[in-house]
Amino acid sequence: MPNLKWPFPLLLLHIFIILANLHRSISIPTSSSDPLVQQQLDKVLGLPGQTFNISFAHYSGYVTVNEKSGRALFYWFIEAQEDPSSKPLVLWLNGGPGCSSIAYGEAEEVGPFHIMADGKTLYLNPYSWNQVANILFLDSPVGVGFSYSNTSSDLLSNGDKRTAEDSLEFLLKWFDRFPQYKGSPFYITGESYAGHYVPQLSQAVVRYNLATRNPINLKGYMVGNALTDDLHDHLGVFQFMWSAGMISDQTYKLLNLFCGFQSFIHSSGACDKILDIASEELGNIDPYSIFTPSCTASFGLSNRLLKRMRMVGRIGEKYDPCTEKHSVVYFNLPEVQKALHVLPEAVPSKWETCSDLIYNNWKDSPKTVLDIYRELIHSRLRIWIFSGDTDSIIPVTSTRYSIDALGLPTVGRWHAWYEDGQVGGWTQEYAGLTFVTVRGAGHEVPLHRPKQALTLIKAFLSGLSMPALEQISDS
Repeated sequence: MPNLKWPFPLLLLHIFIILANLHRSISIPTSSSDPLVQQQLDKVLGLPGQTFNISFAHYSGYVTVNEKSGRALFYWFIEAQEDPSSKPLVLWLNGGPGCSSIAYGEAEEVGPFHIMADGKTLYLNPYSWNQVANILFLDSPVGVGFSYSNTSSDLLSNGDKRTAEDSLEFLLKWFDRFPQYKGSPFYITGESYAGHYVPQLSQAVVRYNLATRNPINLKGYMVGNALTDDLHDHLGVFQFMWSAGMISDQTYKLLNLFCGFQSFIHSSGACDKILDIASEELGNIDPYSIFTPSCTASFGLSNRLLKRMRMVGRIGEKYDPCTEKHSVVYFNLPEVQKALHVLPEAVPSKWETCSDLIYNNWKDSPKTVLDIYRELIHSRLRIWIFSGDTDSIIPVTSTRYSIDALGLPTVGRWHAWYEDGQVGGWTQEYAGLTFVTVRGAGHEVPLHRPKQALTLIKAFLSGLSMPALEQISDS
């Protein structure tokens, strides 16, 4: 009988998991207060429209970050294609604020499951980042994607500070649910308004680690086409549009006069008027990717530059400017929501890629996060910033102005990096920070240049420089 003391609880656990999976297959929702059991309940058994086999496991569900108000964040975790226990863990965040990391990061950019034009069929992304890492996508804050709160006022009081706090709470509880990844090297990545989220969450993790005996193994963070500093970002946007011949001299001067010191989130009426003029001068182009076709189906919607500057982009290997619309169709399908364990009572009346309600009620947005960079550079995190050079929303000029404001000494020469013998972009290494441009990429770099983006994440995770031509010639 003593031999049964340890195996018997495990036997009960396995029986519970089998029964739970059986219940799930006949549409009876299940949950557990045991994190390890909940991990198995979160396992995705298959996706509608998936016509290909996969070798990796993936999970989706909710983590409650505030019991009192009932705030719960939705995640989708996709393990590495091979030997996930040996791979790092990468968190991906999209911005907006109010835009879904499931809609963009997973379904358009770095995830393996991308959506075809019919909005119902999936195809496997050949450049998915889960080739080199375990990828965790998070819809944050509450009100974004499938994330929800039982307290309706929570949706009207989101801001940078609470988003960072809730995201840290999410991570702590998520690691309890997936303890096998607690010791994995952990990196935070994202783009656009996640230029705020990523360093703010990294700061929260670093400060948490200083006060605990059970630290998160944070190694670094990387952001792309990132909102960083309102003054320098605006200066760079207006200069980019003017130098590319997109706006007139007069509008360029007025933008600098009325919008130069405005917040990207809460601007003045005078600035809005000039942005409307700039939008008319731009014409029907995609400002997120100025040299590629626009989604013509989108021009019944607001064409104001102001709104476009606020929200994350549109646009695989074969360029499709209407990718965002395919996500709207797919994630509104009841069978998809069921497969991803979306709670029926938490399903929004219409799932959206970005929420105007969240954006319009955003409470706090500091004008700069450069102070956080200065703090975290001293913590010896690996910090990379990348920039697609055909984006006019947060263009390469904006990012260069912000990096210059940090006053960091250079430790390597400015040089081109290569992909398949062609220039993939340019790079500069500073003391404590690496800057990489991606040639021909728009606001969503992994969407426009997926192969180059995979090279980027490989270099970042390895801590190596972007590949130079001589490295390719020697290989």
